[in-house]
Amino acid sequence: MKWGKFLLGLVTGNPGWKLLSLAIAVVVWGVVANEPELSTFTTAGIEYKNLPEGLEISSEPVSAVKLELRGPSGQLRGVSDGASPEVILDMSDVRVGERTFPIGDGNVRLVPGVQLVRAIPSLVRIRFERHAQRTVKVTPRLHDRDGYEVADYTVNPDSVAIAGPASHIAQVETVVTDTVNVPGRVGSFEYPVNTFVDDPYVRFPDVSRVTVTVTVRKR
Repeated sequence: MKWGKFLLGLVTGNPGWKLLSLAIAVVVWGVVANEPELSTFTTAGIEYKNLPEGLEISSEPVSAVKLELRGPSGQLRGVSDGASPEVILDMSDVRVGERTFPIGDGNVRLVPGVQLVRAIPSLVRIRFERHAQRTVKVTPRLHDRDGYEVADYTVNPDSVAIAGPASHIAQVETVVTDTVNVPGRVGSFEYPVNTFVDDPYVRFPDVSRVTVTVTVRKR
């Protein structure tokens, strides 16, 4: 009996507040229901998750897509004000080769009340390769000064590790340094410089800075 009275009190207690809450809910519902339904285009960034270890993306990355959205004007206004939709690609089951990902309801996150009409492009194709890493020689770039020349030079370290998609790594024979301008005097000089590889898919996993020591003599 005590529990019954307690539950009855929860239902019947404070009737004024309960009626006011109900009225507010009805008003809010009425406002949302009467909002005009509009459509708009917005740009969404592409993110990915669960890329298997040992694989690399080797195709030109697609960083964003256009989304056509439909919904109440209030929700669409929220999209414009910063509640941007997200496109998230799950790569957990990809293998070496090309894979096409459809852009649709399954991987587009939207605010409640907003619907996806279409994505442009509606498909994203990505190429996957095995990760590779190897060590290559460093070639210094030296610029002689008038009347002086490099008699000898050393590079420390003389080789560095590079990493990236296997097909790209296979094409790199050497990396180069930033240009070392030979001074206009005789002697031995050290220059800490960065290395560079002319392939955006290849990176330096560890050391990318070396020291070039040059011995300068008169011509």
